[in-house]
Amino acid sequence: MRIKVLGCSGGVGPGLRTTSLLVGDETLIDAGTGVGDLSLEQQARIRQIFLTHSHLDHVCGLAFMADNLFDLIERPVKVWATAETLSAIKEHIFNWKIWPDFSVLPNEQNPLLAFSTIEPGQSLTSADHYKLTAFKVLHTVPAVGYAVEAERGTFVFTGDTYANEGLWTFLNSLPRLDKLMIEIAFPNEDDELAEASKHFTPVLLGRELHKLRHKPQILLTHHKPGYEQIIETECRKELAGWDYRHLKRGDLIEI
Repeated sequence: MRIKVLGCSGGVGPGLRTTSLLVGDETLIDAGTGVGDLSLEQQARIRQIFLTHSHLDHVCGLAFMADNLFDLIERPVKVWATAETLSAIKEHIFNWKIWPDFSVLPNEQNPLLAFSTIEPGQSLTSADHYKLTAFKVLHTVPAVGYAVEAERGTFVFTGDTYANEGLWTFLNSLPRLDKLMIEIAFPNEDDELAEASKHFTPVLLGRELHKLRHKPQILLTHHKPGYEQIIETECRKELAGWDYRHLKRGDLIEI
């Protein structure tokens, strides 16, 4: 399994792209501004997109990608998300006021984007023949993460989440867990903001990880711009004993 990090920042700025992961050549998990680093040819290869939730930093690239592909592909791109996420992006983005509705363009019989519902606990086979399972997480809007299982190992991306028992129950139910991509958005001093916005801090993640029966490599993501250095410093203490790294745009994750 080969995953390219197109974007993993909690904001935008020079060299920073928001969340999007390219799994193989034909699957995206989330479609933030990182999608813009794909060439038109690469975008045209995408057959399916799995969204974690409706926040703009995870979905805005979908709008521009659809516009780019309008005359380039002859089959729909399948977009999987929870019913709540699909409702939100249809109402607030693909509504003819913010952006054209590419779920009915060029026509309803052959749309560019084909929206389909996925529910927590549901498993699908990705375009690259991996088993992909959605699981519920705790955020300020309905959200899911995804477990991607291949013969050689299992990769899990939580998306945006906060401490909750359901997360660890799901992760502990997996037969194996090789790499866990999980977020830390704020430093420890902003714990009240982190709780209100439902994001991890280093101390909270360090405390919660002890509930995990697996010992995966921890891949840290979604740091807010300007906080990267202090988060990295705090992680050296709070995540001592764990194999972890801070992801950057362009990183490759291989299993």
